Amino acid sequence: MKLRVKDFNFDAGVLTVKGKGNKSRTVPIPKKIVPELTAQLELVRELHDKDITEGYAGVFLDDQLEKKYPKAAKEFIWQWFFPQQSLTFVAETNENRRFHLHERDVQEALYEAVRRAKLTKRVTSHTFRHSFATHLLQANYDIRTIQTLLGHSDVRTTMIYTHCVPSKTIKEVKSPLDF
Repeated sequence: MKLRVKDFNFDAGVLTVKGKGNKSRTVPIPKKIVPELTAQLELVRELHDKDITEGYAGVFLDDQLEKKYPKAAKEFIWQWFFPQQSLTFVAETNENRRFHLHERDVQEALYEAVRRAKLTKRVTSHTFRHSFATHLLQANYDIRTIQTLLGHSDVRTTMIYTHCVPSKTIKEVKSPLDF
């Protein structure tokens, strides 16, 4: 939920994500959803332009960013990619600021999607991370690449995902001439 406009690099096809310990990692942006992502970016731009016109104080910034970059809160690149619809009034400063969507909103949407799809397995937002790793393994990406993408400091943590992918026996291996 904490993605900002600046985290998307459509030219390079990568998204920078901050995870545990504020570590940054990059993941590929799926080409199939670029139109939806750029449409979302345009909605954010329209909302930002409206907010600026109405004189809002900007988005909430982490740590000491606002002191270091006083104008950043109003700059487009620092806007939330998934902004909350309403502004938040900050009484101490008498300002209106925008926050990102709350994780509860995403959890409710995911719950509703799972219910509609009539899935019989438990699904959480963390399921997407597991699926990402498992699909990379199934596509024969090496374990070190997956480790880097997931941001694991120890390859043993990444190895946990290998139990999800069935191994092939010598009888199942195809000759390259049969591909």
